[in-house]
Amino acid sequence: MNSNTPYSSVLLDNATKEFAKLPGIGKKTALRLVLHLLRQSKEEVENFGNAFITLRNEIQYCKVCHNISDTEICQICADQRRDSSTLCVVENINDVISIENTQQFKGLYHVLGGVISPMSGIGPSDLSIDMLVERVRTNPVKEIILALSPTMEGDTTNFYLYKKLSPFNVEISTIARGISIGDELEYADEITLGRSIVNRIPYIGN
Repeated sequence: MNSNTPYSSVLLDNATKEFAKLPGIGKKTALRLVLHLLRQSKEEVENFGNAFITLRNEIQYCKVCHNISDTEICQICADQRRDSSTLCVVENINDVISIENTQQFKGLYHVLGGVISPMSGIGPSDLSIDMLVERVRTNPVKEIILALSPTMEGDTTNFYLYKKLSPFNVEISTIARGISIGDELEYADEITLGRSIVNRIPYIGN
């Protein structure tokens, strides 16, 4: 046995270390998950593993909004029942899921892939901002909702987007500040987030 391995099996140790790499998973939780899988049938464990391999190999990003998708166009963009004249701009895919869970928004999305953060070396060219501008320019969009987290980086990105989108005949609004300053959007409870979407306010740009 490897002297650096706290368990009786190197295989168990390796699997536990892989689980422990996941966010929010400590070593004890990782060990419980691995031991749980060991109690399952080989077929169940293979299905579990194959689900993630298939996800990693076959997942796509919607060519319209950059949300995750099984096809070139995601189910949200392809849904004819949604209001295509309203775009909700979010930082990441987690925010799309959070807003969808509120069941308060029936428009479409645009996922930036992050926010402007000079300290982290992320500038406008690293995000899908130009594609958003092109979307607004070539489609009958009436309203843009800036639904970014109320952090310094989020506010900086909001202001940049406002300047880029101001030349177009489009209403620009932002979510109501039911979300506390400095909070990440994905951690807001669904009721607060839903109310922030419904009670959105015009973006002033200052």
